Amino acid sequence: MNKTALMIAPIMLTVGLAGGYWYADSKQAATPVDSGTARKILFYRNPMNPSVTSPTPAKDSMGMDYVPVYAESDTDAKAPAGTVKIDGTTIQNIGVRTIKAVKASLSHTVRAVGRVDYDEERMVHLHPKTEGWIEKLHVDKTGQWVKKNTDLLSIYSPQLVASQQEYILALNNLKALEMSPIADIRQGAEELVISSRERLKLLDVPEHQLRELQRTHKVKKSLHIHAPEAGIIMKIGAREGQFVTPATEIYMIADLRKIWVYADIYEYELPWVKEGDSVEMQLAGIPGKTFSGHLTYIYPYAEAKTRTIKVRLVFDNPELLLKPEMFAEITIFADKQKDAIIIPSEAVIRSGSRNQVFVVREPGKFEPRLVTLGLSSSGKVIVLKGVKEGEEVVTSAQFLIDSESKLREATAKMLNDVMGESSTSTEKSVIESQDMNHESMNHEGMNHEGMGHEGMNHGDMGHENMSDATQGDNK
Repeated sequence: MNKTALMIAPIMLTVGLAGGYWYADSKQAATPVDSGTARKILFYRNPMNPSVTSPTPAKDSMGMDYVPVYAESDTDAKAPAGTVKIDGTTIQNIGVRTIKAVKASLSHTVRAVGRVDYDEERMVHLHPKTEGWIEKLHVDKTGQWVKKNTDLLSIYSPQLVASQQEYILALNNLKALEMSPIADIRQGAEELVISSRERLKLLDVPEHQLRELQRTHKVKKSLHIHAPEAGIIMKIGAREGQFVTPATEIYMIADLRKIWVYADIYEYELPWVKEGDSVEMQLAGIPGKTFSGHLTYIYPYAEAKTRTIKVRLVFDNPELLLKPEMFAEITIFADKQKDAIIIPSEAVIRSGSRNQVFVVREPGKFEPRLVTLGLSSSGKVIVLKGVKEGEEVVTSAQFLIDSESKLREATAKMLNDVMGESSTSTEKSVIESQDMNHESMNHEGMNHEGMGHEGMNHGDMGHENMSDATQGDNK
């Protein structure tokens, strides 16, 4: 009895499984397909090499089924080539972030190394106007501060002595002829005094010595030379008893209460700076103190070796702390670029001569767009053309989107040859805007189906073996 039950049990199991498979197949075949919701398959793509496609189902060399590419029902027919559509789950997985382009002001700070120098407009190189010998140096030390009209030295010059004598004769002649009834004679005597006095002035004879000469009518052997401007004696070119000529630089005087600073800026920073920009300066030799000045001049040439442009800065130096040839750290606060469209620099994909960003066309859809860039600063860049205020641009994972965009664009171009002129523009735009993850999902689904069929085959083989075994037992 037990032996009979054991023999019948496998037979009933085999019949039940076969009936179940038959029932499932018949039910699936009887289920009507909703043609309204079925998606149209445009073509099939090699899962290992997406550039290889087929208009009909096929398998690759490894036996893997080609992945079908479906038409999307909500495709934007006006979307440009390379537009990519991504589902929300993939956007979160790959870390896509976006930010809106805004209209704002962009500022920049230029940092450079400067060199303190003299204010060329406050330097005096003193030369005698005539040949002679220095009788006495009243200021004989460099670094000494002198005021304007300070008596610097006494010089003996035969030309100066002769000019004094001419002036005294002109004065005596005027005194003798001032009562002449003839007006021309009086006028000639006056003009002679004026011309001889003017000659002494041109030879830098000071005004107080001219008045003394007019009062005493006595020739001075040596005349004084005074400081034309206030400043520090930077150089003394002659000593007492030395013969000097107009070519001899006796003194160099510099007023250091205002100084110049030269700084070098790079070419890419040149568009930022302009005359009048405020500047700050710090020096290692004067710690803890910041000097404020402004930029006064941008030189019209670049340095050949360093490829930099020299700029001139002006600083007040009332305490004389700043000394020529000192080095300084310069900060130039460049003028702001106002009302500019600004996006993060990381949003730009730079490839050769092309600059590209991805703009959010609608939720989950990203459009590649070429842009023209302006100045950049502090991780931000000005967009001159290509993006409008308020548009969202992708700031992360844009390289992954760019790869998919180029793949879709290349596939669309290839389909033009495969599909021919019969392909409508709507279908082409649908291909360009398909979902990124849809292909992988279809691929995985097909693999699962294949695995299911293989499982069924193994099951069939199992049933056949069980039937054979049963038949053997019956025999």
